[in-house]
Amino acid sequence: MARLPAIFVTHGGGPCFWMSFPEPLGPHAFQKLAKYFSGLLADLPERPRAVLIVSAHWEEAQPTVSTASQPGMLFDYHGFPPHTYELNYPAAGSPALAAKVKKLLEAAGIACGTDDKRGFDHGVFVPMLMIDPNANLPIVMLSLQKDLDPARHLAIGRALSSLRDEGVLIIGSGSSFHNLRTYFNGAPEEAAEFDRWLTETAESVAGRERRLTEWAQAPSAKACHPREEHLLPLMVAAGAAQGEAGRRVFHDLIGGKPMSGYSFGG
Repeated sequence: MARLPAIFVTHGGGPCFWMSFPEPLGPHAFQKLAKYFSGLLADLPERPRAVLIVSAHWEEAQPTVSTASQPGMLFDYHGFPPHTYELNYPAAGSPALAAKVKKLLEAAGIACGTDDKRGFDHGVFVPMLMIDPNANLPIVMLSLQKDLDPARHLAIGRALSSLRDEGVLIIGSGSSFHNLRTYFNGAPEEAAEFDRWLTETAESVAGRERRLTEWAQAPSAKACHPREEHLLPLMVAAGAAQGEAGRRVFHDLIGGKPMSGYSFGG
C-alpha cells in the first residue's frame, strides 16, 4: 500500500459551495476550491480506506476522537439560507480507526478522550461533500487541544504518522487566512505576506517544525490569524510528515485574500 500524504485544506466559508455571494466575493468565489476538492482523491497515490479529519471547529481540553459508527450533522454556522441547514453527509464513522488513533496518541504520551456523540461540523462535511460526494469513505474526527499549542499539535501529527501507511488520509481542515474582521475588506498586503511565509515554511523540510512552532513571529501572522484555531490543523498535517517535503497544492484569491492548501509527504 502506498504511503498517503497528510493534507491541509482551506475549507471555505460556511456552506460556501451551496450559495451565491455578492461582491467583493462574487458568485464564483469558491469555484476553484470546489474544483480542487472534486479532484483531490484522484490526485492521491491510491484511494484511502478511511479519512481522519482534524477540524478547526472542534476544541477540547485534550485531543478527543469521535467513536460514533454513524455520526450525525452538526450545523455550527449561523445566519445562512435555510437550504444550507438541510445538507446531509451520511458517511460512516470507524470505531476501529478511532481506537487506533487513541492507542497511538497514548503510546506517545498524549492523553486522548473519546466522544460518541460528535456530529460532522462544517469543517468536515463542507469539504467532504465535494471530495467524496457519495460518502463512501469512513470518517473519524479528532479535536484540537484547546490550548492551541503549536508544538503539541505537531507532536499529535507525529504520533499519528503511521496511519498514512495503512490507507488513512489525514486531513487538517482550517484556513490559511482567517480574520473575519478583514475577510471582506482590508489587509490584502498582510494576507499576501503571511501566505508567502506559510508556503515557504510548508515547502521546507529543515527547520519547518521550528518555524511552525514560532508561527506568531511570522510577518503579519496575527493580522491573518487573530486566534489560531484555523491554522492549527496544518500543524497536525505537517507533524504527520516530519522530515518529508511539503508542497502547495491549492492557491486562489478569495475576496482578494490568498488562500492556500498544502500536501505533506506522499
